[in-house]
Amino acid sequence: MAELTNKQVVIIGGSSGIGLEVAHLVLAKGANVRLVGRHLDRLATAKAGLEAEFDTEVLTDCVDAHDFAALEEWFSSLSTFDYLVSMVGDVMGGGFIGAPIETIRHVMDSKFLTNVRIGQLAAEKIAQGGAMVFTSGTGGRAQDACASYVGNLGINALVEGLAVELAPKARVNAVSPTWTLTTFWRDMPTTQVEQIKTHFEQTIPLGRTATVHELASTYVYLMENDFITGQHIAVDGGIMLG
Repeated sequence: MAELTNKQVVIIGGSSGIGLEVAHLVLAKGANVRLVGRHLDRLATAKAGLEAEFDTEVLTDCVDAHDFAALEEWFSSLSTFDYLVSMVGDVMGGGFIGAPIETIRHVMDSKFLTNVRIGQLAAEKIAQGGAMVFTSGTGGRAQDACASYVGNLGINALVEGLAVELAPKARVNAVSPTWTLTTFWRDMPTTQVEQIKTHFEQTIPLGRTATVHELASTYVYLMENDFITGQHIAVDGGIMLG
């Protein structure tokens, strides 16, 4: 298993939710962390909390990963890093027939093409023995979340391709969560969030949704295990078994 002590970990989408919990876990293992997000206030809050807890500097960069020019400029400013985690990807519900094509295109661009570009740029900066971990997803069928479903399949294909292209220098994997209560849903009405949570609790065989820690620990596992590449691990309580 790889040692994370003094390793450089970049987390795109790390100012809140699962990404922030990944930061907590790797800092506890002695890693150095750089958080990337598009909201200055959330980055500042995350930085202050982590630095107070771990008594170490946490770097932050305000970048919108969907802006490819800004993304390319940011990557060009980086030195070599050991691990990259991408939480990037918008979501949608519903099937193909009733969905606006603009919404489908936006989610596909956000979930798939943005991560393709991240992978291309990160390949130039990843250190020998390093790893990338992307975020796929599970828990729904194409008729339930059309563009999200296709985007998740795209992420799974992306990690397979990158894993072969980057081997043996670096590894590439993905974590596939199902719906989980995180700050991602902060702008959704509380009653709607509770309805969704109840639905998944009744649908998931284990009878509950995941904790943020359970998801974040899987990203860390994929950083540390040196013999896993090109894989996507579903952390979904068995929801797709039915």
